[in-house]
Amino acid sequence: VTGTLHMGHALDCTLQDILVRWNRMLGKQSLWVPGTDHAGIATQTVVERNLKQTTGQTRHDLGRDAFLEQVWDWAHSRQADIASQLTRLGISPDWSRQRFTLDEGLNKAVKTAFVRLYNRGLIVQGERIVNWDPQSTSAVSDIETYYVEEKSHLWEIAYTLPDGNRLVVATTRPETLYGDVAVAVHPDDDRYKGYIGQHVTLPITGRQIPVIADDYVDPAFGTGCLKITPAHDPNDFEVGQRHQLTPILIMDDKGHLLANEFVPPSLHCVERFEARQQTEALLEAAGLLVSKQEHTHRVARSQRTDAVIEPLLSKQWFVKTKPLADMCLKALDNGEIKFIPERWEKEYRRWLENIQDWCISRQLWWGHRIPAWTCEACEHMNISENAPASCASCGHTVLTQDPDVLDTWFSSGLWPFSTMGWPDETAPDFQRYFPTDVLVTGFDIIFFWVARMIMMTMHFMKNDDGSPQVPFKTVYVTGLIRDEQGDKMSKSKGNVIDPLDMIDGIGLNDLLEKRTGNLMQPKLAQKISKRTQKEFPEGIAAHGTDALRFTLAAMATTGRDINWDMNRLEGYRNFCNKLWNAARYVLMNTEDQDCGVNGEPVELSLADRWIISELQQCEQDVVRHLDQYRFDLAAYALYEFIWNEYCDWYLELSKPSLNDEKASDEAKRGTRRTLVRVLEAVLRLAHPIMPFITEEIWQRIAPLAGKQGDSIMLQPFPVPDAIRRDIIASADIEWVKGVIVAVRNIRGEMNISPARKITVLLRGQNQDDQRRMTENRQFLGSLAKLDCIDWLTEGEAPMSATQLVGDTEVLVPMAGLIDKQAELTRLDKELDRLNKEITRLQGKLNNEKFTAKAPAEVVEKEQEKLRDAEGGLRRLGDQRKSIEAM
Repeated sequence: VTGTLHMGHALDCTLQDILVRWNRMLGKQSLWVPGTDHAGIATQTVVERNLKQTTGQTRHDLGRDAFLEQVWDWAHSRQADIASQLTRLGISPDWSRQRFTLDEGLNKAVKTAFVRLYNRGLIVQGERIVNWDPQSTSAVSDIETYYVEEKSHLWEIAYTLPDGNRLVVATTRPETLYGDVAVAVHPDDDRYKGYIGQHVTLPITGRQIPVIADDYVDPAFGTGCLKITPAHDPNDFEVGQRHQLTPILIMDDKGHLLANEFVPPSLHCVERFEARQQTEALLEAAGLLVSKQEHTHRVARSQRTDAVIEPLLSKQWFVKTKPLADMCLKALDNGEIKFIPERWEKEYRRWLENIQDWCISRQLWWGHRIPAWTCEACEHMNISENAPASCASCGHTVLTQDPDVLDTWFSSGLWPFSTMGWPDETAPDFQRYFPTDVLVTGFDIIFFWVARMIMMTMHFMKNDDGSPQVPFKTVYVTGLIRDEQGDKMSKSKGNVIDPLDMIDGIGLNDLLEKRTGNLMQPKLAQKISKRTQKEFPEGIAAHGTDALRFTLAAMATTGRDINWDMNRLEGYRNFCNKLWNAARYVLMNTEDQDCGVNGEPVELSLADRWIISELQQCEQDVVRHLDQYRFDLAAYALYEFIWNEYCDWYLELSKPSLNDEKASDEAKRGTRRTLVRVLEAVLRLAHPIMPFITEEIWQRIAPLAGKQGDSIMLQPFPVPDAIRRDIIASADIEWVKGVIVAVRNIRGEMNISPARKITVLLRGQNQDDQRRMTENRQFLGSLAKLDCIDWLTEGEAPMSATQLVGDTEVLVPMAGLIDKQAELTRLDKELDRLNKEITRLQGKLNNEKFTAKAPAEVVEKEQEKLRDAEGGLRRLGDQRKSIEAM
């Protein structure tokens, strides 16, 4: 609910929409549930920041109920914006079933799940080390943190022994020493064996702590002595548990040192990083700071606020995930769930095999309140879906609900069945649609969301024989969309592109304001501004939704990230225009005409038979690729058929028939019927990818093709018919196309005007080719602009330009077509220019100063220019020889 549409959403939602539109058209009962997640930490952080900026107040100033009212208002406005954005992208879920993870039905499901897991011993409460975010003052899970290599220091601190000797401890966090309960050494480390069991004096405080032996210590790291701080380090917590050491908490929920007996008074309430500096000064003054060295190490940060995570001993609620993970692994082994691409299955398996218990409580106000009430009289914990009237243990009526809320992913983990009416398992949607078929998602939430949905579903949903049910059979994992240089899109880099801007277009000034308007750092804003002006000097032109969707589908190669390419977007906008103009041509030649769709006799030309045959192949390819989640190949098959076969060839081949006054009514009717029926079918074929343009055209074309219906999305998806594949027609048209292309190539090479009619001669022994020439004089004459085409008799050898089509030579006699001397003069000038260009480029590339200092891409560009120039020189040289020999 915090988000606005970005390229990841555009890709994810487009692919889902392609699948659901396709399956609807296949006649399946298809459900796609739209919804929003309440995003606990992120949403509360945004609203708190806005509250502080506008009123100077905190949530505590307002109180819980008043603050939550403000969050609800904000969430409702964002939900409306998100729905609007997704609608612009053309997605087609069932909006009547739109859900929110905090709505009434899902809240009931969350409470039911919590109570059942608790009663089955899978939810427990206890004190453990958690990842604490001091900025949001809440626990976060392991997978909501990320690690970065950061430069810091390694401090070596002396802990004094009774005999005056010292144990030197190395640490990256000296401010936590006030919570130390022991110094640990490895039991086999000969340097320290004699000290095990003794006590050392904790620096600054003077407190005595024991020296213990534990295998966890790495003798090779630092000095081989390790300070043990169980309340502020997860590994130290485990060591402390093994040695029955009582943890000492020395930090509060905001990352400030506590005002307690263990912390020096001068450091009471001091922020942790300030306390680090002051501790260093105290150690140095006491002569206990042995050394301070530069040190790079991995630092955990919160994905939600970017704050440095503080490991903190805290009383929290946990889900025991091992039994749930074991079920998931079994389903994976049995092939019940498949990941596409398969490599993500390995990542998912690795995470399940090394899973830790899941901390599900969050110290927030926004979210599902934990359904646990503590009795003030006997402190019994009452777990109930609804607030209990009295304590189940003593009957006391004063009960206090746990103030914490559940991790957002707890409610999201129930999504596959909570959205369908669970825990009411007789709900119609639940009976009809559960379990589901496919999930499309990004790799970054496989562990946040996908794994949790599988765990929760397999625990709560059972087959008739009692075995666990999986929520979906296939998980299709999309790639990441990067910019054209392969960099991840981010606001800090200024390379984020809003998909709505590519649909509607945006001027340069508005784009600059969008990217830099809220930046506080002038240098960063200037850098982003320069990059933006270089990439989009005139802003971003409007391309339309269909072009954007087609581009996303065409670039969605399984298992690969996508380097965004504005040129491809522009190319697919041209593709949409091509389809639109083709439809105009068809309508111009078929509206108010007899199209033979009511049973009138028709005669199909070779071109009609060929395009119907090619349509069957296209339908077969698209269905096969969609079935395999190869959106890119499905888009390619559509592009090739629509642009190259239908528009570039068939529409041209239809003109001789439509314009021939001698053609029969049956033949013209056959061509008109083919025009509308093939176009209508290909519109249905392309509809899942390009919903808007196909709907618009279909409304005009459908009646001409004998189709009825309110919308193309409710029409059946084309089914390929193997019987309608016409191999002979395909072979004949390929030969005709080959001859036409050969003639066009000769015109281009010999600089003959495309409008000038010429004579073409054919030579060869292939009987099929001779038949093809005889039967297709009309096509060849019209599309190749010929005044005559004939087969050479044996012995004839006119001076001609020649190209080969299969076994047949295509000859264009040059007599009277070109001025030989003028053409040679023109070619000599061009050859001279190319020779000079090659000499210049060779000199540049042979210059070591240039190749050593110029960027690699610049050198490669010059090398490419040289290759092009050398290729052109060869071609023109061959052409000159041909003309000179005439």
